[in-house]
Amino acid sequence: MKYRHPEYQYLDLLQDILDHGVKKVDRGTGDVSQSVFGRQIRFDLSQGFPLLTTKKVYWKGVLHELNWFMKGMLNIKYLVDNNVHIWDDYPYRIYVEKSKKKVESIKYKELLSKEEFINNIAADEKFAKKWGELPRIYGEMWRRWPCKSKDLQGKPRTIDQLKWVIQEIKEDPAAHNLIVNSWNPEYLYTMALKKDASRFPICHNMYQINIIDGKLSLQLYQRSADIFLGVPFNIASYALLALILAKVTGYEPGEFIHTFGDVHIYELHVTQVQEQLKRKPKVFPTIHFNHSFKTVDDFEPSYVDLVGYNPHLPIKASLSVTGGLYDENLKLLKKLRAI
Repeated sequence: MKYRHPEYQYLDLLQDILDHGVKKVDRGTGDVSQSVFGRQIRFDLSQGFPLLTTKKVYWKGVLHELNWFMKGMLNIKYLVDNNVHIWDDYPYRIYVEKSKKKVESIKYKELLSKEEFINNIAADEKFAKKWGELPRIYGEMWRRWPCKSKDLQGKPRTIDQLKWVIQEIKEDPAAHNLIVNSWNPEYLYTMALKKDASRFPICHNMYQINIIDGKLSLQLYQRSADIFLGVPFNIASYALLALILAKVTGYEPGEFIHTFGDVHIYELHVTQVQEQLKRKPKVFPTIHFNHSFKTVDDFEPSYVDLVGYNPHLPIKASLSVTGGLYDENLKLLKKLRAI
């Protein structure tokens, strides 16, 4: 059978969406996308690391974002301090919403620009503590899932799903229940009380680990996927998570399987997608751990060497800040971005 580079799965999905996608309009921002539903791609992690090569992916961003998740961090200051800005828009969105109650009363000059806001996050600990927190983001759900019950000391109880999964792998590698979930209806959309509702979307909402023939595989279910900007990060992030979990549990890496719900191309990314589709994939890089670690909490981004990554040039595009709790006032954010 003739070899076909595994990155073509991603490129084929881009073309599938261009050819068959159905138009959708985000009611919060008005951003237009083309969507298909129910797709899957998979990568054998023993055959190279699936960091896409048809455009350069910001590897430092992948590393630090995953570390942010794995350590259960909530504040974007860690990311900002490491020059990773993929989460900047959501705290800024919350800042805009809370700074003024009514759109019609806002005077743009009274609000910090996004650049000023992020500079304050970097320079001012108090400002970062007030405005940089993203409660109930992935890391908190992975490491401190909130419970209504109290612990034995009478304190609020939380569940460390990631720690539990690792322990289960070690104690019962035949388990079918090795799931980490980020989708908590108590805090999402109109299921939540408005005071509790998250102002950002939970997109890659569940992953499952499985051990077969001495190899650890990870399957991600992503209910909503921005395939041009977000998915290359998601592929690399969860593939790296699979390698880290294999390392701390003593298994060889198996597959990363990426299952999609609604997978879409935003209208503002179509030109960039067409450019990417003209490019041919290059050889995938490999991952080398240059330092030993026994737990995910021991892990540091500096312990990872990316070897042999020689991608095509980057293709820049703007992030569509869609999803999360719908609020008419949040349309202001799009106006602010245009100023």
